[in-house]
Amino acid sequence: MKQKILTPREKEIFEMLIQNKTTKEIAQKLNISEKTVRNHISNTMQKLSVKGRASAVVELLRLGEIKI
Repeated sequence: MKQKILTPREKEIFEMLIQNKTTKEIAQKLNISEKTVRNHISNTMQKLSVKGRASAVVELLRLGEIKI
C-alpha cells in the first residue's frame, strides 16, 4: 500500500488552499488559529522538500495526495 504523506488535517488544509481559501478563512472554518494553519502548511512543505505553497500543491497533485 502506498505511504500517505499528509495527515488528515494537512490534507484538509491543502484541499481548501486549492479552493482559493485564505489562511484566515481556513482557520475560521476549522476552528483553529491562523498560526496552526501556517504550521501545517510549513510541515507539509518540509516533508516535500519544497519552498512555497504553490510548489507544495503541485507536488501533492503529482503524488496523488490531493485532487483538483
